[in-house]
Amino acid sequence: MTESGFDPGLFDPSQAGVHIVADGDMALLDVAARDAGLRATAIDLEHCTGKPVLLLRMATALEVPPGSGRNWDALSDLVRDLGWLHAPHGHALLLSSAGDLRDASPGDYDTLLSILHEAADAWVGAGTPFWAFVGLPDDEFDLGEGG
Repeated sequence: MTESGFDPGLFDPSQAGVHIVADGDMALLDVAARDAGLRATAIDLEHCTGKPVLLLRMATALEVPPGSGRNWDALSDLVRDLGWLHAPHGHALLLSSAGDLRDASPGDYDTLLSILHEAADAWVGAGTPFWAFVGLPDDEFDLGEGG
């Protein structure tokens, strides 16, 4: 149970993984992740048009060590490690406005999702929660209004 009494199960590695969510839910997910003791890292993908911008935004937000590569293999290795970040209870990556990347470069978006899924699987094997919340525009979700 968390300090707030609200328990979404974010501490449980077996429930962790990659989840497509509404951008409007990011603030609540950030609070819930921190409440569960996770290191929540916001990664803003607004106006992200492809791999070079994506890799730069990921490296900046994750405070990657100097000299780390800027390619898909390096990103995969980095998100499976994250050892330079203090996170004794796990990680939550909050990738907001990912619809911009998806729309501008569908292949890069798909590669990012694949890397995040592989990382989540690796973290489950290590017994550590790793969540990646990928935010898409709110209007793409049926919020139960009027229908």
